Amino acid sequence: MSLTVRASGTLFSPQFSRTFSAPKLSLLRFSKPSPSRFTPKINMSSSASAAAAQPIVEHVVLLKVKDDTDPSKVNAMVNSLNGLASLNLTLHLTAGPLNRTRSSPIAFTHLLHCRYSTKDDLSTYTVHPNHLSVVKDSVLPICDDVMAVDWVAEDVQGPVAPPPGSAIRVTFLKLKENLGEESKSEILGVIKGIKGKFAEINQISTGENFSPARAKGYSIASLAVLPGVSELEGLDSKQELANVEKDKVKEHLESVIVLDYVVASPQSASL
Repeated sequence: MSLTVRASGTLFSPQFSRTFSAPKLSLLRFSKPSPSRFTPKINMSSSASAAAAQPIVEHVVLLKVKDDTDPSKVNAMVNSLNGLASLNLTLHLTAGPLNRTRSSPIAFTHLLHCRYSTKDDLSTYTVHPNHLSVVKDSVLPICDDVMAVDWVAEDVQGPVAPPPGSAIRVTFLKLKENLGEESKSEILGVIKGIKGKFAEINQISTGENFSPARAKGYSIASLAVLPGVSELEGLDSKQELANVEKDKVKEHLESVIVLDYVVASPQSASL
């Protein structure tokens, strides 16, 4: 990828001047667990609505649907992805169209967000026959780009499953080459501290990506959960405060992806 970057705007919604060549689609690869772990479930675990008491594993997939795709096929893809919420060990799963693209070198159109208790649980989901079928039959035929980022969030507070109507701001950071661990820790510390500075944010999840082959070079991820779209607008109105936080890390960044998504109800999760 060739990339020229000029950062401006807020920490949450930077703007970039860039040229790039979109990487080719890469598929998920995990070691296959025992088939005994493939027991499906009908309803989400009660822990999905409880406060997180331990680290959770975040899985975010960005999809770019091909131009001029039949809307019925897009709806079928979204519905099929949301149907994977019934798989065992999935604490939370939501999929649908992006609400807004703040910054991205690729014109992604849809997002999938899942939460798991462990990396093994994510691996189980990934190789489950139902998941593989959805990817093969509903996703790959209509998408020309896919990106996936996975991280462990150590101290997420609040519901594991954000309720319908919640607004989610996803941020992926591509760092400059040869950045030391101290600088990475500094960036993660700044992100974790954002919640205390912006009352609109209910929950912050952040960590280092552990699936580099599928992340297009983006190595630090964060996910901010807000009550709704109006709170996103309130967040964006605090330009001066956001600039203070952005200035703490911008020297370490090569590129940033910032996308907004609204959690739909199961009945309305479509195009």
